[in-house]
Amino acid sequence: MTEGGNALELREYWIKQAKNVWIFLRWCLFAVVIGLVVGAVGAAFHHALEWAGEMRLTHGWLLYLLPLAGLFIAFWYKKADMPLERGTNFILTSVRENHPVRLRLAPSIFLTSVLTHLCGGSAGREGAALQLGGAISGNIGHWMRLDDKDSRTITMCGMAAGFAALFGTPLAASVFSMEVISVGVMYYAALFPCVLASVIAHQVALRLGGETTAFAVSGVPDGVDAPLLVKLILFGAACAVLSAVVCIVFHRIGHLFKKYIPNQYVCIAVGGAAVVLLSLVLGTRDYNGAGVAVIERAMAGQASYAAFFLKLVLTAVTIGVGYKGGEIVPVLFIGSTFGAAYGGFFGLNPSFAAGLGMTAIFCGVTNSPLTSILLAYELFGGRSLGLFALVISIAYMLSGYFGLYSEQKILYSKMRPQFIDRKTK
Repeated sequence: MTEGGNALELREYWIKQAKNVWIFLRWCLFAVVIGLVVGAVGAAFHHALEWAGEMRLTHGWLLYLLPLAGLFIAFWYKKADMPLERGTNFILTSVRENHPVRLRLAPSIFLTSVLTHLCGGSAGREGAALQLGGAISGNIGHWMRLDDKDSRTITMCGMAAGFAALFGTPLAASVFSMEVISVGVMYYAALFPCVLASVIAHQVALRLGGETTAFAVSGVPDGVDAPLLVKLILFGAACAVLSAVVCIVFHRIGHLFKKYIPNQYVCIAVGGAAVVLLSLVLGTRDYNGAGVAVIERAMAGQASYAAFFLKLVLTAVTIGVGYKGGEIVPVLFIGSTFGAAYGGFFGLNPSFAAGLGMTAIFCGVTNSPLTSILLAYELFGGRSLGLFALVISIAYMLSGYFGLYSEQKILYSKMRPQFIDRKTK
């Protein structure tokens, strides 16, 4: 190689490095902007949902307004020219296929989620936070005139920031935004901006009065032996079966309501009335709203045998007919109460089983094992993380190709390194 050739190669090397530094600095700027904006909106959303929950507990009569709230939600989405069914599925599609997300989705999901919680719908928060963050960041990307690939990345940044701002688990939020889109393939180029945006959003939310979610788990084994491994394998298999049941019930109940009551106004009102009636029959408001108080009791090892199923049915009706919110916290409710109630049958401490069930069911319904392991670390402090990872991986492998999000794609088989490219059932 001549001296001139070496100089040319060196020049090309430094030009390439300069471009890489420029790309890095661009994403630093984008992630900071997304983190600040989505973090502030996430904190406001947190406070609004807390207010709605307190109002619902103080004024029990608000539950009877749930059917009217449903009519308003259907009317709002109709006037905003958005399908009532549009939710997290739409955000997943927007990342994978670069569909535009209109900014009106953000105030719509904010308002209607708060209204759902205020009137006692059984819904969570984080699904709404994913939609909030994705809508805001997607439009910021549009205003910045980003190309298709960068638009996908900035939408994932918003998803991560929204999840982290509301739930306080930035590591799990960062990986979830990349892992949930297409199972088996992750957009690793989005890792840095997603982590930076989620960390900033989390810190902004904390400074504006937000919270970090964490639970105390007791009864975690210090050592591992063969009998314990057998117990964990059996419990993981049970969580896998329950994950499939959760997905089937979620999809079937919504489908049945829409099949037999095609008018969306009548459908959502009837669904709301069904939630009100079931709540009155049960004689408790434990299943209205997100149910964080019940999760805390489950983590202490206290849960009724029917709690997980009742929450599943009420949430499936609420979300299935068109109320807004999210599915993630209800899924954590289902997993933790199942573990607390039935962990003893597997020879496991109820509190430990509640933590295992929470993360394993989350994995089974979202098909996101890496996120679930990080969630276990951030929620429970990381003690005996390998045991959580074992149950999570079993739930992932044995739960089949079911999923909460019908637009989620599974690109590689769960059983072997084989390309399958199919949507979840």
